[in-house]
Amino acid sequence: MHRGKLDCAGGALLSSYLIVLMILLAVVICTVSAIMCVSMRGTICNPGPRKSMSKLLYIRLALFFPEMVWASLGAAWVADGVQCDRTVVNGIIATVVVSWIIIAATVVSIIIVFDPLGGKMAPYSSAGPSHLDSHDSSQLLNGLKTAATSVWETRIKLLCCCIGKDDHTRVAFSSTAELFSTYFSDTDLVPSDIAAGLALLHQQQDNIRNNQEPAQVVCHAPGSSQEADLDAELENCHHYMQFAAAAYGWPLYIYRNPLTGLCRIGGDCCRSRTTDYDLVGGDQLNCHFGSILHTTGLQYRDFIHVSFHDKVYELPFLVALDHRKESVVVAVRGTMSLQDVLTDLSAESEVLDVECEVQDRLAHKGISQAARYVYQRLINDGILSQAFSIAPEYRLVIVGHSLGGGAAALLATMLRAAYPQVRCYAFSPPRGLWSKALQEYSQSFIVSLVLGKDVIPRLSVTNLEDLKRRILRVVAHCNKPKYKILLHGLWYELFGGNPNNLPTELDGGDQEVLTQPLLGEQSLLTRWSPAYSFSSDSPLDSSPKYPPLYPPGRIIHLQEEGASGRFGCCSAAHYSAKWSHEAEFSKILIGPKMLTDHMPDILMRALDSVVSDRAACVSCPAQGVSSVDVA
Repeated sequence: MHRGKLDCAGGALLSSYLIVLMILLAVVICTVSAIMCVSMRGTICNPGPRKSMSKLLYIRLALFFPEMVWASLGAAWVADGVQCDRTVVNGIIATVVVSWIIIAATVVSIIIVFDPLGGKMAPYSSAGPSHLDSHDSSQLLNGLKTAATSVWETRIKLLCCCIGKDDHTRVAFSSTAELFSTYFSDTDLVPSDIAAGLALLHQQQDNIRNNQEPAQVVCHAPGSSQEADLDAELENCHHYMQFAAAAYGWPLYIYRNPLTGLCRIGGDCCRSRTTDYDLVGGDQLNCHFGSILHTTGLQYRDFIHVSFHDKVYELPFLVALDHRKESVVVAVRGTMSLQDVLTDLSAESEVLDVECEVQDRLAHKGISQAARYVYQRLINDGILSQAFSIAPEYRLVIVGHSLGGGAAALLATMLRAAYPQVRCYAFSPPRGLWSKALQEYSQSFIVSLVLGKDVIPRLSVTNLEDLKRRILRVVAHCNKPKYKILLHGLWYELFGGNPNNLPTELDGGDQEVLTQPLLGEQSLLTRWSPAYSFSSDSPLDSSPKYPPLYPPGRIIHLQEEGASGRFGCCSAAHYSAKWSHEAEFSKILIGPKMLTDHMPDILMRALDSVVSDRAACVSCPAQGVSSVDVA
């Protein structure tokens, strides 16, 4: 199209550049096509038909060198400012920019994903635990473990390069790297294997649920104390969830109100309110205060302290006077930054320093450190003393969502000695929070609220190990190529289907066989894992850093009634509420709502629905029918 426009200074060079570029791209396309065709052969556990893949990958890697050279020449040509047709010049600039973006993205991906220890682990993949009897082998494996931790720490530092380098951050990097290296060191799975395993698990899980017998129906009298207690706690959760949401500040408010949110709080961002701000202690308020006022419905004078200081192990929080419930409310923010993610991933256990009669006081290290920070701010800075000097007859209530919910539970336990009437409402808290003894101890003053299949209240190191084992087993039984599993899984997630059509060697109903060992599963293990504390076939003791941990307090579970679409966005959903045992959250459930059910706006809508529905049922005239609960 533009051949006639190349008659300019440097046009011959440009013509040669484009011809060579097209030839180079044609070779790259052919190589990538060959990689795609070869990768579609065999199954996850049968890599034999893909044995030529490594050669193709090396060829593709070698082609990056001429690509880089040619992209450099193109950049130099553009830098010289050759005077040709503007359309041609813009085309070359776009080509050079896109080439460098692709090269940079590939390099970063290789640095993050490539495992330099994969080949070194291979000789020990089939040795089993007996191989560890050798002193030399033990030393080698310990060295490999240290090297794997170093690799993960480098990856995390690259991904979190914008975070400061204080002592807490360095400790969090090391803790997170050790967690990932321990979790992935004993398997030979790539990300697409995990995606295929999750797709298979979702179908298997739905198949098992469909084949279960109908739930037993238990009738309760309408005025039972258990139902009255549930109604009261649901009303409290509905009220205090506003404070937990307010702790997120303006981002969540605008997310919940995309059309009007910015207009409502925009004036608060621009106008100077020095006099009002002086009434409230805290820092880094910015636009947050306006959203907090709109979310809670309180006035400036009702707030004692608002802090959005955010670092590793240091969470934002607010303290307010709630005159409606006559309480001093402490709301701790959940995960909303990379610093918070590092706090979440510092998952080893430490002894919780609290005054109580419980002997086993192990707790999640990162959340424990965050709760200790808030505790020191409340006590040492006199924030709670100031609040109770204004309202001495009020009681203390601590709330939070997600990470904030876990921190709120630990903070309530720390403050209980000084404030025996303290109450805590933890919304969607992580499961891996503290020991069984502390979980039982907390049931008298902590209530947790969980929505649907939310993954966070089911998330712990123990449950992740169980999920990994289930992925290995279902993948090992698979007799289909990975691309077919992924395509079938994508269709199933988007449009549903029959879960009996599992692409495995088993019939849909014969799920018991999936609990038996399989040779293909062992081919996906590089060595025995030291972290399988729950596995009966693990010959090694569990790591003391990652013991089984449990969620806080009594648990209210909100479950959707009927179906409202695959992602819950097609129609208004209705929910039922019940008291649940922590054992009901001992396995991670796979599904499209496992992430959306954790979002605070979805949880608030579910609370609105269930509270209004139950209020309507209580207010309607009795028809001679007792209330029915499903057990």
